[in-house]
Amino acid sequence: MSNQVIHPEGWAPAKGYANGILCDDGTLYVGGQIGWTAEQKFESDDFIGQMEQALRNIVDIVRAAGGRPEDITRLTWYVTDKKEYLARQREVGETYRKIMGRHFPAMTMVVVAGLVEDEALVEIEATAKLEKRL
Repeated sequence: MSNQVIHPEGWAPAKGYANGILCDDGTLYVGGQIGWTAEQKFESDDFIGQMEQALRNIVDIVRAAGGRPEDITRLTWYVTDKKEYLARQREVGETYRKIMGRHFPAMTMVVVAGLVEDEALVEIEATAKLEKRL
């Protein structure tokens, strides 16, 4: 049994962590993704902009492992501002569907005091189940 590190082509190196780990049984664990680009730069200081980028990052990792968004089975969201999240539900839904379509895996939302990257407003981790590898 050997796990494979998943790192999308063209992304800046992950320092001290893996963006994704694909297990032999096809389970893909995606580490928490924040709203920065492949170059690890924030292009938005807005919650919706960062949420969209974090979801795009997750989909990029799933695709790099040979999967698709529909393979995602779980998302855990960490947000720093519950009130903003609740006030922007319509935008959250629209943005989510733009990236993920109408695929809704098991989800958990956790409100946190802060994230490791000071500029980050949201971090999302995922689990996906891809077809079993040979």
